[in-house]
This record gives sequence, structure tokens and C-alpha cells, in this order.
Amino acid sequence: MRPRSIRRPEKRKEPRRNEGKMMPLTLAEAGEENIIKKIGGKQEVKSHLETLGFVVGGTVTVVNAIGGNVIVNVKESRIAVSREMAQKIMI
Repeated sequence: MRPRSIRRPEKRKEPRRNEGKMMPLTLAEAGEENIIKKIGGKQEVKSHLETLGFVVGGTVTVVNAIGGNVIVNVKESRIAVSREMAQKIMI
């Protein structure tokens, strides 16, 4: 009897688009590239996130979530944002 080969899921090469659905960045799976669809909050918060590289249409990948903070890759930089801020970034 031959050993069964284990099929591993293929990694996505294109960012996840979540057609018609939005969810906060805090719900994204680690390692999966997503497209930013909306940034909520006051204008001051939006401007701050934009300065960090979070722009609508841009891509973001969650690296890890530690102690309430979310570590992400955005525009070739690794950034930690608070859970509160990550809730405002919709993918």
C-alpha cells in the first residue's frame, strides 16, 4: 500500500478581493494578501493611516497578531498597529 500524499493548499498569488464583502483587518488570516477597500474613522485617523501606507486599493498582509496589536506588511514595510486602528481598516 502506497503512502497517501498530503495535499497542501496552494498559496494565493493574487490579493484576496472578498467580492462584495468587507471585513476589518483584525479578521484577516495571517500570510494572506488583502486589498484595502475602506478606511474608517475621523479624518485625523485616516490621514495618519495614509501616512503609514494604508491607502484604499493598496495591499496589506497580516504577519501576526500579538497582545492586541496587529503586525502587517504594507508597501514593503512591516508595521504594528493597535487593534483599534486595525478595526478601522476594511479589507
